[in-house]
Amino acid sequence: MRPVSPHHLEESRISQLVVASRDGARIKVIYETTELIEAPNWTPDGRWLLYNGDGRLFRISPDGQVGPTPIDTAPIEDLNNDHVISPDGRTVYVSANDGHLYKVSIDGGKPTRVSNNHDPTRGFRYYLHGVSPDGEILAYVGLETEGGNVVTRICTIPSGGGEDLQLTDGSCPVDGPEFSPDGAWIYYNSEQAAKEPGHAQIFRMRPDGTEVQQITFDARVNWFPHPSPDGSLVAFVSFPEGTLGHPANRDVIIRVMSPVGKDVRDLDRFNGGQGTINVASWSPDSSTFAYVRYPLTGI
Repeated sequence: MRPVSPHHLEESRISQLVVASRDGARIKVIYETTELIEAPNWTPDGRWLLYNGDGRLFRISPDGQVGPTPIDTAPIEDLNNDHVISPDGRTVYVSANDGHLYKVSIDGGKPTRVSNNHDPTRGFRYYLHGVSPDGEILAYVGLETEGGNVVTRICTIPSGGGEDLQLTDGSCPVDGPEFSPDGAWIYYNSEQAAKEPGHAQIFRMRPDGTEVQQITFDARVNWFPHPSPDGSLVAFVSFPEGTLGHPANRDVIIRVMSPVGKDVRDLDRFNGGQGTINVASWSPDSSTFAYVRYPLTGI
């Protein structure tokens, strides 16, 4: 489902870090590189965007004028594109390609493991996506192998470490869990209503796994819902009909909608997918959000 990143772009493509207004009226490329970069977060103080590249974290100012500057996470330097920032802005929680979750100071330092060890025969891996508004709970995707099949579940774990709690039953693929700003819901994508493989839609449920509600109902494949901090919008990435998983290099659309799936609007369309908007990327005032495009050189 989530192979280790090759840490490079497809030939003739570039990465563009984009900041867009919530209505799509202003869309600006703030940084461009021939390296693969992915998954921008906005720090709670509004000063920085964090993104990953080549297994490491970097920060850059939202106007692109300062940075990028690497954040030291040694000896854990094979990170994937699943990372979130604590509500107080002091800590970054990261997923590493060893399958575990770690926490590290926003300024860098030696990471501390948060996740648990599991029976090696399960092949259990943690993929982080959300942190509760009080900073106490992390929401993640638990991936493991059962009967030769890859199974995913939405799970939570205390941010300081503790017991894992499974919220979904593994009967269908799920991904991208993120808390609403009031902590009342976890938004995620799921194939639980799919009539054909890959047809993920946006859902939400209570943090205890109850009151599951489907939010989107269209023919496209919808992933990675991100509620705005003010609770008024949810941004997500929409893949073409028939897409399996969330691959790179697809004709994707960035969309926003109300928290209950009304008033869906297209804001930007480009080559993207994996790495574009995997994690929470809204500015703290909910006026803008960030994502990554992967166009061909010169486009």
